[in-house]
Amino acid sequence: MIIQNQNLNIKTSIFYINDYHGKAINMERTMTAANGFDSSHKNNKTEVDTFKLSSGDIQLGDNYQTNQLAVMFQNMLGITASAAGNHEYDMQANADSVLKLIKYKLLANNVNIKPGNPFSKQITKNSIIAERNGHKYGIIGASPLDLHQRSKDGIVQTEVQVLPPKEALNSIQKEVDKLEAQGINKIILLSHMGYTIDKIVAQQTKGIDVILGGHSHDLVEGIKEGENLQYSKIGEPVVITQGGRDGKNFGILNLEFDKNGIIKKVQNNIANTRNFPRYAPTKYVFDKIFGEQKILGSIKAAPPPLHNDLIEPNGHAYFITDCVRKDLDCDIALLAAAHIRGYFEAGKIDTRTIYDILPFKTHLYRINYSEKDIVDAFKVAAKSFVNISNKPGIFYASGLKYTVSDKGNLLSMSFVDKTGKETPININNPRTDKFYTTVLNEYCAQGNDGFKTLYKPDKTLKIYDFSAAKCVENILLSQKEPVEIKTDDRIKIVHE
Repeated sequence: MIIQNQNLNIKTSIFYINDYHGKAINMERTMTAANGFDSSHKNNKTEVDTFKLSSGDIQLGDNYQTNQLAVMFQNMLGITASAAGNHEYDMQANADSVLKLIKYKLLANNVNIKPGNPFSKQITKNSIIAERNGHKYGIIGASPLDLHQRSKDGIVQTEVQVLPPKEALNSIQKEVDKLEAQGINKIILLSHMGYTIDKIVAQQTKGIDVILGGHSHDLVEGIKEGENLQYSKIGEPVVITQGGRDGKNFGILNLEFDKNGIIKKVQNNIANTRNFPRYAPTKYVFDKIFGEQKILGSIKAAPPPLHNDLIEPNGHAYFITDCVRKDLDCDIALLAAAHIRGYFEAGKIDTRTIYDILPFKTHLYRINYSEKDIVDAFKVAAKSFVNISNKPGIFYASGLKYTVSDKGNLLSMSFVDKTGKETPININNPRTDKFYTTVLNEYCAQGNDGFKTLYKPDKTLKIYDFSAAKCVENILLSQKEPVEIKTDDRIKIVHE
């Protein structure tokens, strides 16, 4: 893109994050990268307007310790503002305590919150105005449209109302208009609505220049016209970003605006946090909060991280389900793809690493499911191959083998007993009188993410007061030799 009067352009550099999901180790690595970002702009602070911004879901679950770390991380990072993602709303009993720690602005333009609720407008704002070198920027936030479907029952369902799509679009536009009326022509939307919706917002509004996205966990690299370079309803460029999930990546967006606030030049750089060492001061603080960590054993070898965490066979998840099945002596152990948030690496492994991989501290449920219950749930999960953003993700299991197509169809399934014997399951006519003792986490057992068939309170045999992480701990402690984690053929994906 040719730039005229380049010296009159306003240069902006944004360090952005999204969907870290409480991953403390990747937070430590990101701190190192952010310090490098600061150093690189140390001598040109008056020439480049710099920001650090978040698109939400840096927190995870209702655990105070995890959410405390997520907030401290963003405070230490120097985040100016963050969208309120669905996992920010996970907080229930500890919401007041965590929100009091926040030094940045938590933004959500498209929600109505009951007065008196911890997330009420006293803390969650529609937008803010931030000034750098005499240049004013408007920053707006947006929560996910499917917030109620992505959160556990609680205050979200009773006291937080998310605007319907059309109303949300109108609300965002009104906020843009309000900012423009104050003479602000550089506007950033911190969106936790997902990549597909972000494109729609870019095309059907005017005045937004940048959408820093999250929620759908897409990894959007570079700038591609028609993809993350869209045009507003009046033909002005709109840049969209998203950095994947679980803190595996962060981004740096470099921009040049003309005097009218129109983007004339853009560069989107994605970096992998694995390439940065853990920042020692942050690690020290986090270790103090976590407390002394216990060495559980060691990993001899493990598969590399996945490209798409929601729809690929996953040896790390297989190992976890095998640990649950062995430790709790059940027929089947299930783990939804969305609930494993990391991977094992060769070397010693401690309790902190386990809880970084399995951060959801949801209790395990022991339930008697019929063949039909299980088949119906797996058919819902199979649709992840064709659903937007591949949600809710496939199931990993110990005790089951299955074949699924990339068109979202469950093609076959068999039960594998503890001796390795396979018994086919008729997926077209599954039995209602054949039951399997199954262990899975609370979120799925309550029928969330569309898995209504798994909500069987009358078939619940036991609720454990621990998560799958405890089972992994127990199995690792019982091993005399280093563990080798492998990917096997329990899930086959075929092309239709």
